[in-house]
Amino acid sequence: MRILGIDPGLNTTGYGLLEVQGQRLHYQASGAIRIERAPLPQRLKVLFEGVGEVARQARADVAVVEIVFVNVNPQSTLLLGQARGAAIAALVAAGLPVVEYTALQLKKAVVGHGRASKQQMQQMVTRLLALPGEPGPDAADALGLAICHAQNRATVGALQRAGALPGVQTGVHRRGDAAGLDAQALRGMRVRRGRLLG
Repeated sequence: MRILGIDPGLNTTGYGLLEVQGQRLHYQASGAIRIERAPLPQRLKVLFEGVGEVARQARADVAVVEIVFVNVNPQSTLLLGQARGAAIAALVAAGLPVVEYTALQLKKAVVGHGRASKQQMQQMVTRLLALPGEPGPDAADALGLAICHAQNRATVGALQRAGALPGVQTGVHRRGDAAGLDAQALRGMRVRRGRLLG
């Protein structure tokens, strides 16, 4: 399975591509789409086209995007949300299912705690993928998203094989499909005799 991670932003959007074979993660590519200062609609167009091109070249099976959190500056949150929307639209237009994770889920999966710094993310991604050098912060976050999904996919798959979660999908968005549980919804749910209780 090929997993494309996207870390959207209006100035720089990171991307990272991994191939998963069993429990092994194989680095394929990473980088950043740099967006020059321009009016917002033009920047969103560049972002949409750039992510679309990355998605076409990646030949991925699934894309992973970080869920936006509300920060201190509401204007920044709105702008990031628009960048994220353009990125998701490009991925869906390229025919990819899109899975979403929070920054907390990402950091816990890669570093082991939810308050990890950008530098810690870069270091752990470098170690986990045995990279010769540290990727940039945006590319490291995108690769971290792909790692997070690979780990989550393995966990959910194991639960499904054990009969604990028959037929459950986690937070997958396909063209015209709003169904599915996200990973956050799975937290706190109970399973008894192979049945999900809620």
